[in-house]
Amino acid sequence: MKRIVFAVGLVVLVFGVAIISQTQIESVEQELIKLENKWADAWVKRDVAFFDRIIADDYTWTSPRGDVWTKAQDLALVKSGEAVIKSWVLADMKVRVYGDTAVVTGRNTIKETYKGEDVSGQNRWTHTWVKRAGRWQCVAAHSSEIAQK
Repeated sequence: MKRIVFAVGLVVLVFGVAIISQTQIESVEQELIKLENKWADAWVKRDVAFFDRIIADDYTWTSPRGDVWTKAQDLALVKSGEAVIKSWVLADMKVRVYGDTAVVTGRNTIKETYKGEDVSGQNRWTHTWVKRAGRWQCVAAHSSEIAQK
């Protein structure tokens, strides 16, 4: 009888931990999806303060053209007005959580001019996030253009 009670208790404990763990992962996924949506909105609004908070000091971004940018370069671009984004629509987002690290992938459709040239289009992208001091920061990003048919 004791073995049955112990076994049932153990099963309940295991399922309880699994449910709590899944709930925590879903919460992180929702938080990161909100940050990604705010990211897109911040580009349209040229919200430098937002990017300064969520981009890590050691951040790198690899552009669709293969350029590698630092946080300082990204912030300077937002401030400069060289990139004018009229709309940034996100789709197909998927979040994978690995403890205090997460990878978010997705697709975007952007209406943008860069230095006066129309560079609108669609991209596939990857953002790598790390939770530091209780908040998520993006440490790496990569974008690839989706070829127009």
